[in-house]
Amino acid sequence: MNIELIEKDDERVVFVAEGVDDTFINTIRRICLVEIPTLAIEDVNIFKNDAKMFDEVLAHRLGLIPIKTDLDSYVMPSECDCDSHCSNCSVSFLLKERGPKIVYSKDLKSDDPAITPVYDTIPIVRLQEGEEVELEAIAELGLGSEHAKWQATTTCGYKYYPKVEIDQDKITDLEQYVEECPRKVLQLEDDTLVTKDVYKCSTCKTCQRLSEKDDNAINVSFEEGKYIFKLETDGSLEPLEVLTIACDILSEKADNLIDFVMNEEE
Repeated sequence: MNIELIEKDDERVVFVAEGVDDTFINTIRRICLVEIPTLAIEDVNIFKNDAKMFDEVLAHRLGLIPIKTDLDSYVMPSECDCDSHCSNCSVSFLLKERGPKIVYSKDLKSDDPAITPVYDTIPIVRLQEGEEVELEAIAELGLGSEHAKWQATTTCGYKYYPKVEIDQDKITDLEQYVEECPRKVLQLEDDTLVTKDVYKCSTCKTCQRLSEKDDNAINVSFEEGKYIFKLETDGSLEPLEVLTIACDILSEKADNLIDFVMNEEE
């Protein structure tokens, strides 16, 4: 399998994978979506809430705030020896504010300085004059298969790598092809129509339809076994970390299957 990195930042990665099939690339996608553990607020103890927002709605909003996740410092609740929450499997956030003001995610005070909301400016509740809110929110690790709030990825998907074939002998009116291409994949070089950054092609086939007047000089299709994979996270984990964990999970699943088969044969 060959990998070519196209784009990368703290929350997004785009790469080309070649030499795999639909089953493999889709398995990686599914693992990234629902099997990567992240921290999210699960339990909320509300001591006071004068706001015009029901306790249940307030707790729901807290649960959807992305939390920076350190998988080396915390374990899943099911793997912890404690009866309830402890410092090994959970993080406590305290919130105590008085209006008039808008309470933001930055107002949540964590008992672990390394574990904070990803974004400071997520609005939680608006407090009017004299209104107060006081609560404790407890975050723990979970999986996207249990609830969407534990999904590390906001976007995760792939598409087949585009393939644009041009018969240069049939092409006429080159400028029209360049102008009509919505992604500017078709460009002119030395009076020749060429493709640039083919991965940006949306396979809309505008050029192919236009080439009907030139005896179908352009054909748009896909390359077998080659995919463009895009992944964006909510900031709780970096995208390459998500991909690394997904590959480790897939490798473990494969090893377990091999062990099962070997034991059955014995």
